[in-house]
Amino acid sequence: MTSTGGSPVRVGVFGLLGSGNLGNDGSLEAVLGYLRAEHPDAVVDALCGGPEVVTARYGIPATRLHWNRGEYRTASRAGAVAAKGLGKLVDVARTASWVRRHEVVIVPGMGVLEATLPLRPWGFPYSLFLLCASGRVFGTRVALVGVGAGPIGDRPTRALVRWSARLAAYRSYRDDQSRDAMRAMGVDTGRDEVHPDLAFALSAPQASTPSDAPGTVCVGVMDFHGGNDDRARAEEIHRRYLDGTTRFVRALVEDGRPVRLLTGDACDATVVAAILEAVDSPLVTAAETASLADLMKETAAADTVVATRYHNLVCALKAGTPTLALSYAAKSDALMARMGLAAYCHPAREVDADRLLAQFRELEKRSAELRRTLTERNLTATHQLRAHLAALTKALFPGATGTRTHTLTSRKAP
Repeated sequence: MTSTGGSPVRVGVFGLLGSGNLGNDGSLEAVLGYLRAEHPDAVVDALCGGPEVVTARYGIPATRLHWNRGEYRTASRAGAVAAKGLGKLVDVARTASWVRRHEVVIVPGMGVLEATLPLRPWGFPYSLFLLCASGRVFGTRVALVGVGAGPIGDRPTRALVRWSARLAAYRSYRDDQSRDAMRAMGVDTGRDEVHPDLAFALSAPQASTPSDAPGTVCVGVMDFHGGNDDRARAEEIHRRYLDGTTRFVRALVEDGRPVRLLTGDACDATVVAAILEAVDSPLVTAAETASLADLMKETAAADTVVATRYHNLVCALKAGTPTLALSYAAKSDALMARMGLAAYCHPAREVDADRLLAQFRELEKRSAELRRTLTERNLTATHQLRAHLAALTKALFPGATGTRTHTLTSRKAP
């Protein structure tokens, strides 16, 4: 693919990529698969949180998102505070310089317009604003593709998110609630599309054939402390979540069920360790997953999945495995409803092990029926993503030549 000037189109990808969050990296993988299939001549690089990981895993050049390497560490000493302040100024020039070198910049998926987890305005919201403002200044088309959004109480964070969305050249969302949230913030969403999460474009392994004997249950855990507005009771929320989840796992073990613990971010390892110690049973093991493909393999081999992280749910549903969500945000409820499992959501802030176990048993009774439902919903998601990615090509590469007609192949980027 070439630009109107005859040179290859330069495409950047932006976000907290390569930083340990498997969902973020899965969204990147889906977008790289799309670019390599439909725009193979594009020159692609990244501005991201973990450049070494992105380059090693995906084979594209990558630049560190922040000049200050301690950006996401708590700063208590005067020197660390000064370095953060200086870093904010330096990042203005670094981001602008990077954006200027591209015709298109894609922010692939991720909850970049929400604050469902603790978030400071001068962290990623500030970085996203710099990106979108730079795009407007230099004429680079910045696209927020399949992103998540939600109501934001903190005024500075809300202002940065709102202006980022307004300055972007293209927006699409992974659910209706996200689009509604941006409309409520004053963003004109009249031309914005909604489509399934980008991770549904990734290839999924063949689901296992359930046997008559009860099999493995995958339990996806999270280092959960509530959202941005829950800081005052974050520890209480975490204790209740951990206690309820541990009691649920112990009940499964008492029924003789093997349990496989899953994570979605490096920080979740502390919760895995706590559950392993508390339950202390050979029936409970922890999976080592480095990608959404690994997560899909684990969930495809299970009888049932109970999970907290959004992309743990995506992987299980994409694999066609009956799933129960420990829901911590509207995005999880919306995902479960889209896939026909709206009845199987349980609040992550108030995990009641007894009620969760009752929901789990009801889910397993309907396993065969729900597997058929998931097969149908996954086909629908594939068709919707195919249409969306075709529209994305028209919106982002209007002057390009030599592009192919898009067909979604659910391939994994190398």
